[in-house]
Amino acid sequence: MKASFSSITPLVPTGDSLVAALSFYTEHMGFSMTWEGGGMAGIERDSVTLNLVENDNKTWADNASFSIGVSDLEALYSEYRALPAKVGPLELKPWGRREFHLIAPSGVCFQFYQTEVA
Repeated sequence: MKASFSSITPLVPTGDSLVAALSFYTEHMGFSMTWEGGGMAGIERDSVTLNLVENDNKTWADNASFSIGVSDLEALYSEYRALPAKVGPLELKPWGRREFHLIAPSGVCFQFYQTEVA
């Protein structure tokens, strides 16, 4: 029998402070911490899980990007647009998705999207 994939949990660099990153993700982005140890922590919001890794490699952080689909993009944009992060405009892209980008204090980019319903 062939194995099937069931989930993905990316490693996300935090910059030089895991504590500061946990604060940002839990207090501002609505994630909950599920575990912590050894310079890492697991966080989740709904069915999305991330493993934060304390790592100050700016090149890694500046080149890390994650695309997350959501059910109500307008509501999430309202929730996130005043965060202490770089939050881009909510726009309809030529490829048919409404989305916005958020760059976390570490430099990691998150793209939040909702596919347009015809």
